[in-house]
Amino acid sequence: MGVCKKLVSSFSYSWKKKRDLAEAQKQLKLPEHSLKTECPTRWGSRQAMIDRVLEQHKAIAQVLSSDRKLRHLTLSWQDIDVLEAINKSLSPLVEFTDALSGEKYISVSFLKPTLHLFRNSILEVQEDDTDLVKSIKQKIVDYLNDKYSDPETQELLDMASALDPRFKFKYVNKDNRGSIEDRLTAEMK
Repeated sequence: MGVCKKLVSSFSYSWKKKRDLAEAQKQLKLPEHSLKTECPTRWGSRQAMIDRVLEQHKAIAQVLSSDRKLRHLTLSWQDIDVLEAINKSLSPLVEFTDALSGEKYISVSFLKPTLHLFRNSILEVQEDDTDLVKSIKQKIVDYLNDKYSDPETQELLDMASALDPRFKFKYVNKDNRGSIEDRLTAEMK
């Protein structure tokens, strides 16, 4: 990740590098896209940066090969393998993180179903996954499990999901249904 960030920042600070990248894209018949930078407050920006670097890595290599100071930033095949693994693991999550970060609609009731989908489908290990992809997926699942394991958080998510007519009690643990129903009834009085 570090080399990817350094690589992108070296292009963002130099108009000459941007110009050379555009020329290399034309020569290699690649889409004429600028590189994207990661933004800590923008969900999915890391994946977008990685995806763009992978898309443009041949043009980037061509530009960097002519610069002695930055030649060391050229991606090796190992770097590309790692970036492809990260991209493969993060790509399916982008759509959901964008949907859950909406400001114009209520999204907390979607969290329980989305977490269920992540754990049981999207982040489930596939046969063709490399060891690195498997490891990344497992780390994401572990992080999500840890982040939402607090009983108070679980109760809030259960209540929000139960109140949503699309989900009701579908994603609420059977052992907790009675207490959630009691809590919702008490809240309505």
